[in-house]
Order: sequence, then C-alpha cells, then structure tokens
Amino acid sequence: MIYVGSVKIGDRDCLATKIDLPATPPLLVIIAEKGFVMCGFLNMEAAEKLGAAAAMVSGVKTFEDVLNAEIKAVTTNARKLGIDIGMKGAEALRHLM
Repeated sequence: MIYVGSVKIGDRDCLATKIDLPATPPLLVIIAEKGFVMCGFLNMEAAEKLGAAAAMVSGVKTFEDVLNAEIKAVTTNARKLGIDIGMKGAEALRHLM
C-alpha cells in the first residue's frame, strides 16, 4: 500500500509519503519546500551526491515517529539550512520550509 498525504508543520503542510513493504517497517519520507526528512531505507550518500537537502531518522514506523525522532545524519545542503544531528524531525522540517 502507498499512502500520499500531508503533515502539518506549524501553519504549513508538507507532503507525506509512506510505502508499506513486506516483512519490514514502512519507507517514510516527509517533503518540504527545500528538502526532506527520510527514514533509514533511503541512501544518504546518494542524497549527498545529488545535492539534496536531506536529513535521516531511523527506527520509525509512522509520520509522528519521524517528527519526534532525532536526526541521525544530514547532507551538506541540509546542514547549510541549519539542520544538525540530534535535532527532532519536526524542527528539521521547519528549516526546510
């Protein structure tokens, strides 16, 4: 099952995507205007090479988990926008708006 919806950050909406996969937690990505917060299924090295402003969380199963999880890795362009390791996903998304 693929879910596409939105998650509210402050007074703005971010695109939220969830892909349920067999025998594993889902693949989750929340996309803002300048970049995205993704689960550990996605590749940080590829995001860095492509110049994306991306932050990664791990151990998440829901969008709420993504918002509350600590950022584990960031790309160079995400760091330039003020995102740091240890920041919560919701705060990272505010920087990506």
